[in-house]
Amino acid sequence: MKPRILISTGGGNAANYLAAVEAAGGMGEARYLPSPDLSYDGLLLTGGDDMDPALFGQENQGSQGIDRARDDAELSLADAFLKANKPVLAICRGHQVVNVWLGGDLIQDLGPELVPFHRKEEGDQIHLIRAEEGSLLHRLYGPVFPVNSSHHQALGRLGQGLRVSAHSEGGVVEAVEHDTLPLISVQFHPERMTGALARPDTVDGGEIFRAFLELCE
Repeated sequence: MKPRILISTGGGNAANYLAAVEAAGGMGEARYLPSPDLSYDGLLLTGGDDMDPALFGQENQGSQGIDRARDDAELSLADAFLKANKPVLAICRGHQVVNVWLGGDLIQDLGPELVPFHRKEEGDQIHLIRAEEGSLLHRLYGPVFPVNSSHHQALGRLGQGLRVSAHSEGGVVEAVEHDTLPLISVQFHPERMTGALARPDTVDGGEIFRAFLELCE
């Protein structure tokens, strides 16, 4: 039976996430503000706008498009799934949600020196990242490889139990793993690097979805 994946979205088009889950061998259901439902085999936290900085003890210093209802819902989802030892794949905003759930904080804006390496006006920015030896990304792609991105925030202080598994220029945290929890968390967008959206200038993001579904089986 295919693993069933709950995909939490900001209410926008979830087609890319659904296609990536299906191509990797899973069955996804995309919902906005879902309640925790542990009948699913795994949880996917997607990209989107910025979290409310009050959730990590800061005033707003550049956060945009805040949806506090989504923040609260996704923190509850992360809490329920990970405490139940059910796998979570966290992408871009989801990467940040998980860090905040574990007590970390965010850099609210990378500033004019780093933002151009991670976001452009249209489409994804492409850049190299370096994976730590022994990490999932190192096993999938090797030590240095190209990914996409579209963000202006990043992880600051790491949440409890997290360790950096990949970073990019300027020390931006591109991926983390947890000491004990079944978590795959990346700042970039693997759903836009696989299947019909596979690109010649990045690695195949489908490998990440396949690794996630293996955890869910």
